[in-house]
Amino acid sequence: MLLLSETYQPSAMTAPAHPPVYPRVDSGVLGDPFVFAQGQPFDAYARLRSQAPVSWQDVQLDNEPGFWALTRYDDVMRVDADPETFSSQRGGILMAYGAPEMRHPLLFRASVDAMINMDAPWHLQLRKEHMPYFTPRYLAGLKEKVAGETTRLLDQMAGLGECDLVETLSSRLPLYTLCEILGVPEADRPKFLTWMHFLEIAGNAAAERRAGGGPMEMTPEIMAFIQAFNDAIGEMFEYGRHMLHKRRADPQPDLMTAIARATLDDELLRDEYLDGSWLLIVFAGNDTTRNTISGSMKLLTEFPDQKQKLIERPELMGNAVDEFIRMVSPVIYMRRTATREVELRGQRIAEGEKVIMYYGAANRDPEVFPDPDRLDVERDNASKHIAFGYGPHVCIGKRVAQLQLEEVYRQLLPRFPDMAYTGGMDIAPNNFVHAIRKLPVKFTAERR
Repeated sequence: MLLLSETYQPSAMTAPAHPPVYPRVDSGVLGDPFVFAQGQPFDAYARLRSQAPVSWQDVQLDNEPGFWALTRYDDVMRVDADPETFSSQRGGILMAYGAPEMRHPLLFRASVDAMINMDAPWHLQLRKEHMPYFTPRYLAGLKEKVAGETTRLLDQMAGLGECDLVETLSSRLPLYTLCEILGVPEADRPKFLTWMHFLEIAGNAAAERRAGGGPMEMTPEIMAFIQAFNDAIGEMFEYGRHMLHKRRADPQPDLMTAIARATLDDELLRDEYLDGSWLLIVFAGNDTTRNTISGSMKLLTEFPDQKQKLIERPELMGNAVDEFIRMVSPVIYMRRTATREVELRGQRIAEGEKVIMYYGAANRDPEVFPDPDRLDVERDNASKHIAFGYGPHVCIGKRVAQLQLEEVYRQLLPRFPDMAYTGGMDIAPNNFVHAIRKLPVKFTAERR
């Protein structure tokens, strides 16, 4: 069973094979993580959609090439729906995987050897083994547990009057839900907070290192952090392998068992693919929901009429959640590699060139979503958003994310109707996920 990491090679291309037919607009913006520390560049997205919907971006990171950026809804849908022409496996789904001399070998290997990077037939084989797990009956039971945990977290913050929503709620509920899905024993769950903390710091440090352009000074403090980081990452993968092998020997009714007993070409997954599956579920099962919970509170503060509408008409919550997800678009992009020469909106793209789909731009395309920058909890096509992707790679956990968001705001709005974002949001320099690290809020505290 071949490993994807054994065949991964960055492209040697530094310029497109065919000249761009659209003007250069905001070139370099999309490759700069620090631009995204101010929030997604929706103004730049709008310029690209109108002036250069298939735009060559010649920023190069960590020996990776420039890429074609797609910002219109129809183009993103077309690429996402055509994995034969636009491959995940040939180059991975990230803009860059780190310069070889800078990569953490275990993190790099696990990030490449994962289902999200596979094409058919392997990708479909693994999806078929995971999808039956998310049955309506199971999701109903999970929703009940999520409701209880949401109440517990709101009880804890009720007397504060002001807090960081990320610390008290947004970061905690998704990790609880993830641990429930995986079947992680309660005693082990605090470890996940530590692991996520180090994964977030690692991403921020990588962005800062690229911006600095030089080697990091190895002070005693940095060396101590690197040691702590390596210890935490090693523990994370060791725990994952231990639990997955345990599930192979003793199956349980949980997603961890489905992962552990999955097969490719009738063979159980190699340990390297178990590492990739573990990293993917730990990261993807937490980050997007966390950031959408936080981003939704900011939106409700900016559009108080829509917030009041939800308080008065809670039956709108299901549609409102789709609208929250459309506007936040927590996963910023996915990358594909052209497997043959192809034309997109008049632009010729050569085999081997990289194409990046910007979901936040597509989800605010005015040709699909009128007045796209306005929150409208009654928007009649809010469910057409593609924040979870589209086609064969659509996120298998999207319903889990939706039910968490629905439960949070069904409970939070009637209980704390005056809760509002107060400014000072902190966003990580990350151009892959919209990573909100801090969101201060105020509300009328409950008397104990």
